[in-house]
Amino acid sequence: MIRTSYCKHGEVREAMGDYIYLHGFASGPQSFKGTWLRSQFATHGIDLQLMDLNQGDFAHLTLTRQITQVIQQLPGPTTLIGSSLGGLVAAWVTQQSAHVERLILLAPAFQFLNQWLPRLSPEQLNQWESTGWLSIYHYGFQSQQRLHYDFLTDAQRYPDSQLKKSIPTLILHGDRDEIIAAETSRLYAQHRPWVTLLTLDTDHGMTNAMAAIWPLIKDFCAL
Repeated sequence: MIRTSYCKHGEVREAMGDYIYLHGFASGPQSFKGTWLRSQFATHGIDLQLMDLNQGDFAHLTLTRQITQVIQQLPGPTTLIGSSLGGLVAAWVTQQSAHVERLILLAPAFQFLNQWLPRLSPEQLNQWESTGWLSIYHYGFQSQQRLHYDFLTDAQRYPDSQLKKSIPTLILHGDRDEIIAAETSRLYAQHRPWVTLLTLDTDHGMTNAMAAIWPLIKDFCAL
């Protein structure tokens, strides 16, 4: 159920081109949101591509690597759908590529380091910096995985303030999000008139809100 909304008017174009879904951090292409949305798009004859941002090497994941991967695989005019960190990747791909026609962000990880790093203890942060490695649980692999410190230093190169490209953007964010606060999306939308932000009664996983999310996406894509 939609509880509150913060909307700004952006151009909604007719459905066209390709559709690509970008999963979140420590997740994978077979995540619930991605596969669920793919089944919904299929009912309209659209193949939603589920891109694997792990590239078989999660240990050396960086924001730069993900952005480059997506840009290189854009087939032409594309609607990007990004979840959590995949949403942040999608925003940066849009900033750097002329092929993105429309952007849909689900609980995007704006202010990512400010939101995520406080979840780590001082001991974990010190160990990560001193050894170069952090052990985290990867939900896609369902196991502990190592992540190199380059992930952190690389992410520091991407401040949200530099995301300035005007393109039709729909943001859907849960107002009970326990991972990335909905306030980050409100602040992002505040001075970007091409963004429409809707907050929903859900958490970061959005599992209970997918039935409400799909009509919003379908309307935004003019399906």
